Amino acid sequence: MSALRRRFETLLRPADVRIGGDRQWDVHVHDDRVYTRVLARGTLGLGEAYMDGWWDCEAIDELVARAYRSGMAKQLGTPADIARVARAKLTNLQRGRRAFEVGERHYDVGNDLYERMLDKQMIYSCGYWREADTLDAAQAAKLDLIRNKLVIEPGMRVLDIGCGWGGAAAWLAERAGCEVVGITISREQAALARERCAGLPVDIRLVDYREIDEPFDRVYSIGMFEHVGVKNYATYMDVVRRCLRDPDGLSLLHTIGGYRSSNRTDPWVEKYIFPNSMLPSAKQIAEAAEGRLVMEDWHNFGPDYDRTLMAWHANVSAAWTDLPSTYDERFRRMWNFYLLTAAGTFRARANHLWQVVLSRDGVDGAYRPDGLR
Repeated sequence: MSALRRRFETLLRPADVRIGGDRQWDVHVHDDRVYTRVLARGTLGLGEAYMDGWWDCEAIDELVARAYRSGMAKQLGTPADIARVARAKLTNLQRGRRAFEVGERHYDVGNDLYERMLDKQMIYSCGYWREADTLDAAQAAKLDLIRNKLVIEPGMRVLDIGCGWGGAAAWLAERAGCEVVGITISREQAALARERCAGLPVDIRLVDYREIDEPFDRVYSIGMFEHVGVKNYATYMDVVRRCLRDPDGLSLLHTIGGYRSSNRTDPWVEKYIFPNSMLPSAKQIAEAAEGRLVMEDWHNFGPDYDRTLMAWHANVSAAWTDLPSTYDERFRRMWNFYLLTAAGTFRARANHLWQVVLSRDGVDGAYRPDGLR
């Protein structure tokens, strides 16, 4: 047995993971180069080695959950991570041209892939599984939850920051009778959203959120704040405040959150999935809102994202043979690794899913999370 393999086994031991074991979360190595790559490059090397077919695991989601619960994941840091942190602290990675990079590299990857992976409304964020047993039902329940929390009424003008393929905007326009302006930084999303929202009082725009300066009754963002960046959290809150026309106007922030403050994301995720992304902490959100908006409610249902991601993975796996050959085997393994590792982080409660309700100047009377005043 090589010294590198022994070091790798020592790394895996806290999570009770074995090389060549028969449990779902055990690792099966096909190329001994994996040891050097992982030990030298941390999680970036781990993900790249998986994409190259150097190792496999029957349940990557459970492997990752065990890695986080045991503290093993912290041992995968490298000196290069320090440089990434410094870069994020010194540079605003989400301004100007960089703000559109995640749209081009992730959301524009192909509408055909997302159509097969997501629910019928094409909602690319955590579902609400409290009383749901299917992905469609969970996403519908999430949209109803948002409608109720924001007390959206007929005739209201609503801003959707990061509207995706228009699913939430169409849902609210149809069921709540409101007018929606949806903005996105993805050309592919904007084009399909306009098709899907045709005939509805929905205006889809390809624009950065910082350019919006119009009056609205309600403002929400669903799965967009992860791309804002800590240097811009206060700016985001300023935009929400200036767009809420009434003192008791409401905004809802639906975002993944990290369990502690950080100025960086996982290096593999940064390189292959979400460039320039960053998960906010509770402290960072609260500090950005302070003096700008009033916190009315905070709801955490992070475990629901585990179930949502596993449903997406099942959909992609079932549809893979029907997708174009442009999605090659390396892409398939990349996408597989992305969905399953993300599920594992939520299962371990390393990541959370928050819905935060904020008002411009405070509601009149007690705010109730179910939308009742």
